Amino acid sequence: MERFIEKAGILIEAIPYIQAFRSKIIVAKYGGSAIDNPAAMNAVLQDLIFLSTVGIRSVLVHGGGPEITRKLSEVGRKTEFVHGIRVTDRETVRVVNHALSEVNHRLVTRIRSLGGHAEGLVAKQRVIIAEPHAKAATLGFVGSVSLVRIGPIRMILKRHAIPVISPVGVDGAGRLYNINADDVASEVAAHLKAEKLVLLTNVRGIVRHADDVGSLISTLSVKDSQHLIDRHVIQAGMIPKVKACVHALRRGVKKTHIIDAGIPHAMLLEIFTKQGIGTEILR
Repeated sequence: MERFIEKAGILIEAIPYIQAFRSKIIVAKYGGSAIDNPAAMNAVLQDLIFLSTVGIRSVLVHGGGPEITRKLSEVGRKTEFVHGIRVTDRETVRVVNHALSEVNHRLVTRIRSLGGHAEGLVAKQRVIIAEPHAKAATLGFVGSVSLVRIGPIRMILKRHAIPVISPVGVDGAGRLYNINADDVASEVAAHLKAEKLVLLTNVRGIVRHADDVGSLISTLSVKDSQHLIDRHVIQAGMIPKVKACVHALRRGVKKTHIIDAGIPHAMLLEIFTKQGIGTEILR
């Protein structure tokens, strides 16, 4: 009996947050190595289904780096990175699009199997409009987001479904571009004027001391985040995530979060509890 009373108490605690965020948009980005963990994937997707069920409009942008690397290996192509960005020639971008379309289909199918409603948006729907990356001469068909066509996303949300968006963009001539999924999520959140952008990773959030979870920084301002980058407290793969959050905030998104997808139901814990479990970055 005590266990059931405790569960009821948790639901009651969530009521003010559900009321505050009802009808608002939350954009989540999920990818990287975390997407290869079936248990973590189920928990993330269940969180999105829960949010959608209680009237919070959820959008999922996914990555899929490990799947891309596997597909390239299958066709005998080596993976080359420059400053953490995958060099993408004409043939590679086709493989990237194929791999991410498969990841997209897998996520949509899994959401449906868990009792949710979802619709995939991949490159052929031309939702993510791209332009060449500033270093395209070196990186090839790597792009930046020039525009997000929000009409198709809003139509899916009106059907009370979760849009699942692949980070492959298309330019005016129909050329494909591989785009960093964090950047796509940031632009999608900005274009939709989202309440929150949540980046799901394989670490707890931003810490003051590497390998010390106890030094987790729960709340950070834009100004302080740049200060920590300058001091090399925030480094390596966390820098583009923080910059994606800052970009979204400067474009009107209310709050951004970096949390660990490996913690069961991390999104619900971050959004519906006072303490949270990751790092929130605020204006």
